[in-house]
Amino acid sequence: MSSVRALSLLAALGLLAAGCDQENAEGQSGKDAQSRHQEPRLPPTARPEMLADLRLAHAAPRHPSDGGGRAWLELAQDEQATVVAGTPRRWTIVYEAGEEGVQPGGFVRLTVPQFWGWSGVQSSDPRSYGYTTGTTEAEGVELEVFEARGWWIDFRVRGRALARGERVRIVYGAGPALAIADRYAERGAQLWISVDGDGDGYATVLPDSPTVDVLAGPPASLRLILPSTAEPGDEVPLRIALLDGQGNAGTQFTGEVALSVLPDGMSTPETVAFTRADRGLRKLELSPADPGVYRVLANADLGGFSVQAVSNPLLVEHGVAPIRWGDFHGHSNVSDGTGTPEDFLLYARDVAGLDAVALTDHDHWGMLFLDEHPELWEEVQTISNRFDDPGTFVSIVGFEWTSWIHGHRHVLYFDGSGPMLSSIDPEVETPAQLWKALRGEQALTFAHHSAGGPIATNWDFAPDPELEPVTEVASVHGQSEAADAPYRIYSALAGNFVRDALDRGYRLGFIGSGDSHDAHPGLAQIASPSGSGIAALLTDDLTRAGVYRALRERRSYATNGERIVLRFAIDAHRMGSTITARTGEPGTHLLYVRAIGTAPLAGIDVVKNGQVLQTIPGEQRFELTATLGLEPLAPGDYVYVRVIQLDRGCAWSSPIFVE
Repeated sequence: MSSVRALSLLAALGLLAAGCDQENAEGQSGKDAQSRHQEPRLPPTARPEMLADLRLAHAAPRHPSDGGGRAWLELAQDEQATVVAGTPRRWTIVYEAGEEGVQPGGFVRLTVPQFWGWSGVQSSDPRSYGYTTGTTEAEGVELEVFEARGWWIDFRVRGRALARGERVRIVYGAGPALAIADRYAERGAQLWISVDGDGDGYATVLPDSPTVDVLAGPPASLRLILPSTAEPGDEVPLRIALLDGQGNAGTQFTGEVALSVLPDGMSTPETVAFTRADRGLRKLELSPADPGVYRVLANADLGGFSVQAVSNPLLVEHGVAPIRWGDFHGHSNVSDGTGTPEDFLLYARDVAGLDAVALTDHDHWGMLFLDEHPELWEEVQTISNRFDDPGTFVSIVGFEWTSWIHGHRHVLYFDGSGPMLSSIDPEVETPAQLWKALRGEQALTFAHHSAGGPIATNWDFAPDPELEPVTEVASVHGQSEAADAPYRIYSALAGNFVRDALDRGYRLGFIGSGDSHDAHPGLAQIASPSGSGIAALLTDDLTRAGVYRALRERRSYATNGERIVLRFAIDAHRMGSTITARTGEPGTHLLYVRAIGTAPLAGIDVVKNGQVLQTIPGEQRFELTATLGLEPLAPGDYVYVRVIQLDRGCAWSSPIFVE
């Protein structure tokens, strides 16, 4: 890619940080029938120029010299390629030209991970962070610097060609300020080296670019995680995590954590000892004897200050309907996140205590694209399948279809494998084409950050009722449920919220998911000022098939990261149901709702057909149960409830639809 076009593309990337087939409309209300036969409009956030740049770079021919040679870190004896998250260090990278060399006009490029706190590379201010130099001892070769400040730096070859075996020495953090590392701990962070060997402006990445391990900082926070439901006498796991200030696991905490329980009825040890080998993580098995709502309290001395924590509520009842927690949307360093796929899944299971998770790296975004590197897609599937443990922990294969025209969707394969379908492929560039390509797969798609930034969903494509029964309403980008939601998504478009999609007649259940890029699935809200997202599934079948059925049947609800217990029904029909309108029976319907919060409740909104019908005051209680009368419901109506806590934690039930 030429420097100008690439810079334009990555400028758009910086914003990321900050016809419809009739078969796709089956089962939807007739309210939107006319729009289904019209040419779908492009949403105002569509970026056709970005798609054009991605396709241009994808189709550009590569010379054999592109991506030639090798690179490594130059380390002193006994020096390790490690750094503590968020701390400064200097890195020296040696590039050695390969068989074809690098012709005049070609370049050697250093790209540091684009986000998450790495100092941007720069060559203009030796006193500032990320100052980067490049030198060579090859006689007759000069290096001309081109800087896409904050993104990459090129060292262009001038004079004669850089021949096989000749080297370029790059120092990242060459000035006294050094270079600041990622604020998120990760193994295998790559300092990417790319080579344009023939000088045409298109470079190829060295897949084995030098790697750095970023270590967790000192312990700074305490997290306690329980399941949300159990029966008396069940054994339930309590996960205790001492994390650093950004939510990173792997801290070197040694000491004791003091525990207590409210109310009585479930015993815990008074203290739990941690050794260095525990890396800040312990798991206990507890057994609640009596029905009730339990919370575990903890505190720990971190040397100079103490930290406290309260677990999420655990509802213990005979015959309780299980609630399972999942995060079905997140990224690793395979695309534009941090951490390896393995570490992503380890965090989901052992730190966040999730029941189900999906790693959904981008199809065509990052440094090495999944659609161009089938070996990476195979690796992602293999690792996801290795972690799947039916009955204990469900790991689902997935990826993100990253359309810069019609909005992003993640795709989950529930049988452990599936094709990589690229959003830049003209054969699957629209949602309708994506669903057609997925027909016959045990797969689901999920629109996300649909109401606004970084790109809105094109709701002119009616969600396929078989392949897209639910939608993501909350993530680190904010909330897309409605204009009156707390932590509303940035760059929101009026009329593009999920509630507006329901008003079109679309039948969509609700989930939350993190869209985390910090390798903290299930706990992305720790480092996200706009909250996060997590999905609650109502199922006693903790397998891929059970998760698939729960999502297909909309037996789910969403939160913005808080593990709020929520029950909702109309006339004993659970959330996500489709009920039949009464005929000749003018009597009222009975709406039941119960919420158990992680903080005092501000209230529960009852939403009907796009409007808040009634608000049940929370009265600053942690638990609220109510039964309300609803006027007769007509075909096309929908009703759901929204829980809001005083700390702005939220939960949204899937709607109940009327036909």
